[in-house]
Amino acid sequence: MIACLDLEGVLIPEVWIAFAEKTGIEKLRLTTRDIPDYDELMRGRLEILDENNLKLSDIQEVIGGLTPLPGAVEFLQWLQSEFEVIILSDTFYEFAGPLMAQLGNPTLFCHSLVVDPDGKITDYRLRITDGKTKAVRAIKNLNFQVIAAGDSYNDTGMLKEANAGILYCPPDNVIEEFPQFKVTRNYVEFKEALITTREALLKPSNL
Repeated sequence: MIACLDLEGVLIPEVWIAFAEKTGIEKLRLTTRDIPDYDELMRGRLEILDENNLKLSDIQEVIGGLTPLPGAVEFLQWLQSEFEVIILSDTFYEFAGPLMAQLGNPTLFCHSLVVDPDGKITDYRLRITDGKTKAVRAIKNLNFQVIAAGDSYNDTGMLKEANAGILYCPPDNVIEEFPQFKVTRNYVEFKEALITTREALLKPSNL
């Protein structure tokens, strides 16, 4: 059985929100909790970066001061002792490195940025569209069972595709639109949900 987790909002702070707080640009606070269309969200972010002459190094400077969410390191260590774990994220490798190191460098599938020689982010490159959902589907095709967990609109596809899905600290609008998923609000509840979900999936009738 494999646990597939989102990264931002589950194990680490939201990078774009942290950058918005640093720059004072309120529109950069928007995330996939607010805008379901990822391309629309990213195009808006790139436009803001261009208008304000902000570069990759400016974002990386903010990331360098971030730490995982309180309790995340211990939670992930527990999770890796109980499950195989893959992090499925819509972040970028150019952002994730310092925080992944603090988490012990778990396996991460995410995307890449296109950066010009001056350090300006000119575009982004998806590894594949709807990668989280397709990754879960591929893992299931290898005859694994999957429990998926996340907090935002862009996680709901993989939660639907998984054998079971769990929401972790989601906003009310996501809870209302996707009432079929368990809701957890701290790592204690999250652990309990993972354990009980695994037990349910391992019942002989589900094998």
